[in-house]
Amino acid sequence: MDSRSALWDPASGPVARPGKIVLFGSGEIAPAGRRGHAAAMADFSPPVKVAVLETPAGFELNSARVAGRVAEFIRERLGEFRPRVLVIPARKRGTPFSPDDPYLVAPLLEADYIFMGPGSPTYAIRQLSGSVAWRYLLARHRQGAALGLASAAAIAVSAWAIPVYEIYKAGHDPHWVRGLDLFGDFGFQLAIVSHWNNQEGGEEVDTSRCFMGRERFEAMRRFLPPEVVILGIDEHTIAVFDFQKGTVEVLGLGRVTIVRADETREVEAGATFPMSWLGEIRIPPPIEAQPPPGAPGFPQPILPPEVAALIREREAARQRRDWAAADALRERIRMLGYEVQDTREGPRWRPLGDPTAPWQPL
Repeated sequence: MDSRSALWDPASGPVARPGKIVLFGSGEIAPAGRRGHAAAMADFSPPVKVAVLETPAGFELNSARVAGRVAEFIRERLGEFRPRVLVIPARKRGTPFSPDDPYLVAPLLEADYIFMGPGSPTYAIRQLSGSVAWRYLLARHRQGAALGLASAAAIAVSAWAIPVYEIYKAGHDPHWVRGLDLFGDFGFQLAIVSHWNNQEGGEEVDTSRCFMGRERFEAMRRFLPPEVVILGIDEHTIAVFDFQKGTVEVLGLGRVTIVRADETREVEAGATFPMSWLGEIRIPPPIEAQPPPGAPGFPQPILPPEVAALIREREAARQRRDWAAADALRERIRMLGYEVQDTREGPRWRPLGDPTAPWQPL
């Protein structure tokens, strides 16, 4: 089996084979961020199915656009993976776009790469904790799907999360909230802090440590349980967790900072460190999850107009028995990532390299 599926032990049944977890300090649609998406998608054969979960920004009026920008970036900048990108608008519980709607979030169970990004950490926690979307995400990750988590989403999956808006914008006293604890089942108690080296405040206001500032953040550290490890990720920097290797690779422009008890380690981009620096790793069991009957999956691929025109031109060449032109056009179509099948009813097409995709009529 490849990394899309859980392994099988004849004695005990399915065995989890978790995919990578890619944490972005920021810049998920910047040039440095491209490397993080590529690292997440590299384990899969094209076309890679990508689900962008809208939840962290679901309270914003333009949440569809926030998630849509990520989807556009992946489609346009990671073409070598021929991504099929679907935005899942699981915005708010108790609405038609609820993360508890199994039909809405069912495509998560087919995704190779699941991404969540900007928004509010505490909002994401409230909407996803115990939800169907979160259970599907966990189940698919244990089977091999990669996870990409940027900015607010990276904070939300901590064991203890910073309520950024509440402290920085609304003036609440410094405190932590219980997070989604994605890494708890792997043996790690993490407080993930994106935007670790933020400098938006310039010389007037220290906005590092995700807008908390060094002095306030040092005071906040005292509120954390002693076993919690702080993982600070600089802006435009990525931490790639590879559970098969037991390592974390740092990509991008900055560094990752690990604060464990009284020990601080800094890891520059381009370096790799063992997961043991964060705790004693364990691989959790698989999670069973099945979509409800009739739930939608990923939509069928769309044929670009320029490829459709080449297929029609090739069919015309075949009709006039110009086999050399037809062969040349077939090769051009293949170079654009599609293959053609000739039938009595006319030509059919499908994405190249995806033998499971059904043939589509023109």
